[in-house]
Amino acid sequence: MANSMQPWEDNKNNPSKMLNSDVEGQREEEKGFDYAKRAQWLRAAVLGANDGLLSTASLMMGVGAVRKDVKTMMISGVAGLVGGACSMAIGEFVSVYSQYDIELAQMKREGNMDQKGRLPNPYYAALASALAFAFGATVPLLGAIFVNTYMARLGVLVAVVTLSLIGFGTLGSFLGKAPMVKSTLRVLIGGWMAMAITFGLTKFVDQIIVS
Repeated sequence: MANSMQPWEDNKNNPSKMLNSDVEGQREEEKGFDYAKRAQWLRAAVLGANDGLLSTASLMMGVGAVRKDVKTMMISGVAGLVGGACSMAIGEFVSVYSQYDIELAQMKREGNMDQKGRLPNPYYAALASALAFAFGATVPLLGAIFVNTYMARLGVLVAVVTLSLIGFGTLGSFLGKAPMVKSTLRVLIGGWMAMAITFGLTKFVDQIIVS
């Protein structure tokens, strides 16, 4: 008991040492908070880019199952990019603004408005989500636009998306502190399944409508 009380007694007898210890602890806490907040934003950006990549690629594969010309695939991809980016931005804006209102009301009840500047900005969040989605959606568009042959275009599209899924999966696992190989494989296999299901079902529906 006496040994456990000794460090506290030493700090009590030395005010400057106690002050330095408090300052260092506060700095470490701030660094940890800033890092966690930054990692959360980065991970959200990676997930948004992955959504843009996969949804646009799947849409292009689905349209490519029934239309072989490059123009139709590109128009569907652009429509997916614009629609998806707008949807992500609006959804993120509503979500973050709700969080902002709740936290601001809590601060007003507690009479603590000094931390208002640390509240999330819904406009920045909406813009970041839209840009992240658009960035990911651009990848399959760039992969398919320069290939005129139908089968080659599908092959290039799958290859480009595969490499991007590996990159996004690896980065997401790093930011989320998750096992890299397992997380990357989940993202990759999930992406392959999404494209294959979209391609297959669209082809199936087209055959039923035609017949």
